[in-house]
Amino acid sequence: MYQFSYADVQEDGVAEAREREREAINHSISLLTAAKSNGLESRDAIEAVYFTTRLWVRFVEDLASPENQLSNELRANLISIGIWIIKEAERIRLRQSDNFQGIIDISTIIRDGLK
Repeated sequence: MYQFSYADVQEDGVAEAREREREAINHSISLLTAAKSNGLESRDAIEAVYFTTRLWVRFVEDLASPENQLSNELRANLISIGIWIIKEAERIRLRQSDNFQGIIDISTIIRDGLK
């Protein structure tokens, strides 16, 4: 009755994973936007930095995995972006920067590329 090829099932899995990644990045962007509005000393800033850092550490770990099927060049570029975001979030945490907008902008570009 139901016949799906392995490729169809696998493609559905990739599409679902991309959608979850988009949702996670959207949440990060929302947190960063609130933090930008409420300032470095706000609870929003703490939550935004913590969530964004955890998210990008996870992305970088996944991108570095040999099982990741993206091209080596794309993986390397995304890892570089992830490292920049993690470092910038750390600078915000240390009150050395308030560059929420920079992280928001880069995150938006990455999110939009997941379509």
